[in-house]
Amino acid sequence: MFNHFHPFKPYINKDTKKIIVGTLPPPRFCINEFKQNDVNFCYGSKDNLLWQAINKIYDLNLLFENSNEAIIQRKNFLDNHQIGICDIVDSCKREKIDASDLGMSDIVLRDMLFYLQKFPSINTLIFTGGNSKNGPEYFFRKILKENSIKYENISNEIPRINQFKFRNRNIKTVSLTSPSNAANRSIGANLYYKEKKKVEKNYSTFDFRVEQYEKVFKDLI
Repeated sequence: MFNHFHPFKPYINKDTKKIIVGTLPPPRFCINEFKQNDVNFCYGSKDNLLWQAINKIYDLNLLFENSNEAIIQRKNFLDNHQIGICDIVDSCKREKIDASDLGMSDIVLRDMLFYLQKFPSINTLIFTGGNSKNGPEYFFRKILKENSIKYENISNEIPRINQFKFRNRNIKTVSLTSPSNAANRSIGANLYYKEKKKVEKNYSTFDFRVEQYEKVFKDLI
């Protein structure tokens, strides 16, 4: 069994208003075996589209390489926009060494409510995936249920929006389409995507994500 642990501590500061919540980076990040164009930071896998989408939305001219400068660019963006990152899985075991959420077992979760209490400026959780088994929202719902905290649906439109009350604060959650390429099949089956593709032949699954992510990160929803 492979011991898959999260190599990065939560990136949050006293001014953080939104936190990005996923599960774990690919196992290679645990053992410092990087691919070309990986960045040794949260969501730094060359195969993950989150930073590529953010780069396009904000025209950041980010570096996609294993360098300190690339890391600093991402931290500066997060700080300037009062965004943090706090993935929900601390560690797990795997029989197959891959990044599949369904392949995780013996899962140890981070104490998300501790971070929400410690950083009272946080008002939004951005899940990098939906409520499918072993996804970030799936685990967070489990935490809320264990603590008898009501989770209220606001909108089922993509991206889905929910909210809950914690320590007299109303906190919103938004569930993005996953930035993993594994989500391309579900995007391809999406009615909006199909209709848009009929009109714009070059419209891509990446464009679909950029449209959605822009609404979330720029407070357009």
